[in-house]
Amino acid sequence: MTHELPGLDVAGLAAWLAREHPELAGPDSGSGSGEAPGLTATLITGGRSNLTYRVDGAAGPLVLRRPPLGHVLSSAHDMRREHRVITALAGTVPVPPTVAVVDDTGPGEVTGTVFFVMEHVDGAVLARPEHNAAWTPAGLRALSVELAEVLADLHATDPAAVGLADFGRPTGYLARQLTTWRRQYDASRSRPQPLLDTLQERLGATAPDDEARTGIVHGDYRLDNLLVSGPPDAPHVAAVLDWEMATLGDPLVDLGMLGMYWDIHELTRAAGVVGVAGAIVPGAGYPDFAEVVDAYAARAGTTVPDLAWYRAFACYKLAVILEGIHYRYTGGQTVGAGFDTIGALVEPLAREGLARLGASPGDRAGTTGGA
Repeated sequence: MTHELPGLDVAGLAAWLAREHPELAGPDSGSGSGEAPGLTATLITGGRSNLTYRVDGAAGPLVLRRPPLGHVLSSAHDMRREHRVITALAGTVPVPPTVAVVDDTGPGEVTGTVFFVMEHVDGAVLARPEHNAAWTPAGLRALSVELAEVLADLHATDPAAVGLADFGRPTGYLARQLTTWRRQYDASRSRPQPLLDTLQERLGATAPDDEARTGIVHGDYRLDNLLVSGPPDAPHVAAVLDWEMATLGDPLVDLGMLGMYWDIHELTRAAGVVGVAGAIVPGAGYPDFAEVVDAYAARAGTTVPDLAWYRAFACYKLAVILEGIHYRYTGGQTVGAGFDTIGALVEPLAREGLARLGASPGDRAGTTGGA
């Protein structure tokens, strides 16, 4: 198997597409021969976990997702689960239409891994401050409200009604999350991280009771995991992406993660890390996170409890993810630029997480529920 791109054999993809989905292969598919002169693929930058490629030259643009190169931790990067949840949620929240999930392990025709293909959805990813220029401040404020409402709609979806009743075990979700991320952290250790170790222990000792709350959890819900389209003064969420961590559990984990990313700009600036903070910067039009929580609560028809533990857990989770990326980077198993500074954010995130756990109620922003 030869790769025209790291992790993807374009000729193999052309052959698979012509054979399995000729209606999508396009006029130059070569009648199943694998000769598709117009088929090209581009690695979509911005993802630092699963690899995502845009594929052009078929009947319409497609997207292919596969696990990262090397150091694939057990239970992470599960393509089948990601394909399943996106397929199930069609018509409930904005998601791309899926095409197929494929087990390409073994010699491999396309990736040598399990991968899945979905249709491309037009839209922009707001991943850096300069991406805000396409929309007005009022438009970005309205988008922030819609982002919260989409999350509330996801959490209100009955898993059984969309065929996801067995997608996870809600009972004991937070305890299992802590066990899972402890295992991920242990598998990625390459240097001392005492603050992260302390945060891990404090989270375990102070975990809230999550038995009363159950829903579909995205697991990495944030602005730059959405596709945005629309006119300058009225952008909207075209699709929610990156469902690799989705499961059933405590929905407040998603709010904690969203809040951590909403306020991460200063943390990353101080650490000299690029490519993580995203587009939410002062003056662009985005509201304070407390207003996002209020919009979520209004859509959900409920109040949101204190989020301090969930925001600390989000810091821990991202720190473990970045430590894993640092591990892969030092082993030469990353694709693209921007990985050399990723490891510098782990300690500041751990410090922020500990501060969240130690904050008094008066220190936590938000009129609705401790955003």
